[in-house]
Amino acid sequence: MHSPMRTPLGRVRGLGSARSGTEHFFVQRLTAIGTLILAVIFLCIVISLLGESYNTVHATLANPLVAVVILLMLLSITVHMRIGMQVVIEDYLHNEGVKVLAIIANTFFTTVIGLAGAFAVLKISMGG
Repeated sequence: MHSPMRTPLGRVRGLGSARSGTEHFFVQRLTAIGTLILAVIFLCIVISLLGESYNTVHATLANPLVAVVILLMLLSITVHMRIGMQVVIEDYLHNEGVKVLAIIANTFFTTVIGLAGAFAVLKISMGG
């Protein structure tokens, strides 16, 4: 129910008709920027390790700051991937049942990928 006293800007600020479009758009852009910044840092770390021994690489990856950078990058990438695929699913799948199953599968897939990557990073950083 719209109040006649609200301005057009007040009616549209923050939420689209689906009540989540603006948030998805914002998070998609935020994760893209975050991933770009973190990827540059990660590439600098990887380049600095070229030709180093296994022990040096392991010690660097076990560094808490490096582990945090990798974990943040994993989080950013998987959230970005989930939202991006959800948009594709919502735009191109027209059967509601298939669409819901695809969105659920997308969420599970990105969660598993993120958790598996996080487990690997934490295992290395905790000395495993």
